[in-house]
Amino acid sequence: MRSRLLSCAVAATLLTAGCAERTGQAGPPGEAASPAAQRGYLAVADTSAAAGGTLTLQVAADNAAAAGLDPQLSAAAASWNLMSFVYQTLVTVGPGFKAEPLLAEKWETPDPTTYVFTLRDDVSFSNGRRMTADDVVGSMERLLSGNSTWKGQLGPVKSVEKTAENEVTFRMTAPYTPLLGALANMNAAILPMKEIDDKSVDVTKQMLGTGPFVVKEHRQDVSWTFARNPAYWNKGQPAVDTLKVEIVPQEATRLAALRDGSAQMSAFVNADTARLLEGVPNVRVATQATSDYHYINLNSRGKVFADQRVRQAINIALDRKQIAEVATGGKSEPTGVTPVGLPDACDPAKLPSATAGLERARTLLKEAGAEGLTFTMSTFTTDPVLAQIAQVMQQDLRRIGVTMKIELLDEGTWANRVYVESPPRFEASMTWFAGYTDGAMVARWWNPDTAMFNKAFMRTDPALNTLIDKASAERPGAGRAGTFQELCDRADLNSEMIPLVTRPQFVAYRSDTLSPSVVANEGYGNPYRLVSVFRELGR
Repeated sequence: MRSRLLSCAVAATLLTAGCAERTGQAGPPGEAASPAAQRGYLAVADTSAAAGGTLTLQVAADNAAAAGLDPQLSAAAASWNLMSFVYQTLVTVGPGFKAEPLLAEKWETPDPTTYVFTLRDDVSFSNGRRMTADDVVGSMERLLSGNSTWKGQLGPVKSVEKTAENEVTFRMTAPYTPLLGALANMNAAILPMKEIDDKSVDVTKQMLGTGPFVVKEHRQDVSWTFARNPAYWNKGQPAVDTLKVEIVPQEATRLAALRDGSAQMSAFVNADTARLLEGVPNVRVATQATSDYHYINLNSRGKVFADQRVRQAINIALDRKQIAEVATGGKSEPTGVTPVGLPDACDPAKLPSATAGLERARTLLKEAGAEGLTFTMSTFTTDPVLAQIAQVMQQDLRRIGVTMKIELLDEGTWANRVYVESPPRFEASMTWFAGYTDGAMVARWWNPDTAMFNKAFMRTDPALNTLIDKASAERPGAGRAGTFQELCDRADLNSEMIPLVTRPQFVAYRSDTLSPSVVANEGYGNPYRLVSVFRELGR
């Protein structure tokens, strides 16, 4: 499931006195900043290097085959990353988690419940047909009326209307601050609605977008080959002719490919793996902070964790600082529901679980008649950090007399037990969330009535839902920060989905054959966000 200060590459978002929010027309998205304007980037592509050539990336996972290639149904960052080479959204995000223009060249908010987007007039799909306001309206209506979990992130949308030839207006039933962040994710990509409606394109099986690349070949769970989109509206991009993406789940194999130069870029979540690349000639490793975080599910509809006191005891006993130190090499931070790196996020040190102490946890277990509790934590092998976190948790829980068994599954089996089987077949499970760009976004997953994916193992809390909606409607500032803290505290007491620590990723690339642009902070798990400006070197 799954904020940025920009200097020269795009215009800043402005807030004017009449409650009208505007963004000026941006330069080409992904345009490399000058050396004097690199704040917010880990790397900036050398635009003096010759264009052309082939770029080879290695990634850990292919798109979710069960959902096909439909971006509205994609529920994992692995899918979003691959689809971003072909599809685009109305807005994107740059340094500082700030919304920037993409297919919309600007927007205005004449009042708190109205967003007016002016579309670029030079955008075509890769088949050569010009993108229109009808494609935008149709894409949003399809998303809102379909089965996508992401439609809940768009908030209280009343209507999406074509209000001029190149203008689309969103009208909300209530103020909704995260709308731009929700529109920036791949689930809200603009689709070729004419071709979908006349059935000349099946977006579950093929991709037709406005982005820099087109699909040339795809072998499921093996590789993708993308070619330059000749109809791409952003002239001069992409800088390379061909993009090859190899699917390599094993981090050790991807590490070896960077060492010998058979791959030019990959990303890792295991700090130990990243350390093994330090000092390797021509390999650079940068730590990309993210708003993503690891969390656990305690199945409150099952027998073991039906009692809130038992769940609270588990929550209290977890040492987040130790988890961060052992599992991520000290590169992560404890977090509450609202990702700790985002504006107005709650303070995890003030959560009820953080201030209670181990004796309180033991007392809760005794009151619940759960002394000597034994349970199983189910997680998957694709992300090696999860197993490391589980091992730290094992030690933490022994301090209160609880035995936690660890069950490592392949990701497909794990997902089936947690999200598909009814009732779910797990006692506790562990995974991670993309944290997005606004604290109210990921918080919406704590309402199972709108999130849906957790409805079978999580109970609805009306008081928490009220706080989620309140935070979504509030403007950034002290008031919203207070609401976020209340929201985090309430979710912490419920102890059903329990945030642990943030999830940094380590971006590694061959500096002798690749000059990339990489932002310092990422909200959607995509280290390849600016791939259209990457340059191949040494040809």
